[in-house]
Amino acid sequence: MERRSPQEKKQLSYAKDRRNNYGENDKASRKNLPRKRARVHRANRHQAHTDLHGAIGPVDAEASDAAEVRLRGRRPKSFYKRPDVPLGTFVRWQLERRQES
Repeated sequence: MERRSPQEKKQLSYAKDRRNNYGENDKASRKNLPRKRARVHRANRHQAHTDLHGAIGPVDAEASDAAEVRLRGRRPKSFYKRPDVPLGTFVRWQLERRQES
């Protein structure tokens, strides 16, 4: 039997490993997904509240325009649950996405 190089071992690991595979314990998946989704939405609400808090008081066109620019100038955090895929496919997808940005 031949010895495998570290690169070959890594490729085999990527092919076998599955993301978010909880095995017999599905309780973790039931807890973690809503928690992650809630954290994202909470951060977005907090940022919007903070940005709009500066526009409180008498009506001022410049202040309201500045608050709107701040609010729209930030990309909101997002959450998307992707189906389980082999780790190699996920890593390849992440690298392609980073190169596009």
